[in-house]
Amino acid sequence: MTDRFEAWAARGVAVTPGMVPFVAVVEIRRGPHNFFDVDVLAAVAEAFEHLAEGDTRAVVLCSEGKNFCAGADFTGAGRTADPDAPHVYDVAIRLFEQPLPTVAAVQGAAIGGGLGLAMSADFRVASPESRLAANFALLGFHQGFALSVTLPRAIGQQAALDLLYTGRRIDGETAHRIGLVDHLVPAASLRARSIELAAEIATAAPLATRAIRRTMRGGLATDARAAMVHERAEQERLQATDDFREGIRATAERRSADFRGR
Repeated sequence: MTDRFEAWAARGVAVTPGMVPFVAVVEIRRGPHNFFDVDVLAAVAEAFEHLAEGDTRAVVLCSEGKNFCAGADFTGAGRTADPDAPHVYDVAIRLFEQPLPTVAAVQGAAIGGGLGLAMSADFRVASPESRLAANFALLGFHQGFALSVTLPRAIGQQAALDLLYTGRRIDGETAHRIGLVDHLVPAASLRARSIELAAEIATAAPLATRAIRRTMRGGLATDARAAMVHERAEQERLQATDDFREGIRATAERRSADFRGR
């Protein structure tokens, strides 16, 4: 293992190139819930960018433990302890800009920013037991991680509004039916099916695949960047409200929030 790989591992990200020919696995290892912060996302982005410079043609993005990603830790406010460090969305945009076709293996929960992370991938593989939610409104918060763009693109405006307004949690079968996930398999087969799909992509001509990806994703990275600028402003505004504080308390206390609109 190189120093680079060891540095990523120290930040909670394991990178395994060549799992099958031309396919790499990037695994977040902050189980069981795999909450992300700036360091984790930066390590993931750096891994993708490094792999793109070699012979990797497709990547599986996955996580250890019970859940794919339960989102961000709001107490971190999107930053590391360094006040000059980049905001989490400054790093997240790199996942949209990197060139490699990506398959997200979504076991367990993908909640809030965790759903945003899954939606940065080209494909999502889930199981009936998977649980997905854009639960921001239930926290008194605005959606982020470019979900303002990626959700409507995947499932349409009305279905996106439904998930965002209600914050409801849906299972893998419902997510597959509405197009939020692309493949539904038994939980025990989830990782293997994700690697199989990535391997199928990797058999195609790599220059053609990257060109097709650029065409088909169009201006997604540009739109995602603009969306996250707006989302961040709305999130920072709402973080100062009583409703947001109540939403966080209610979640920690496992009760329904009593929002007052202030």
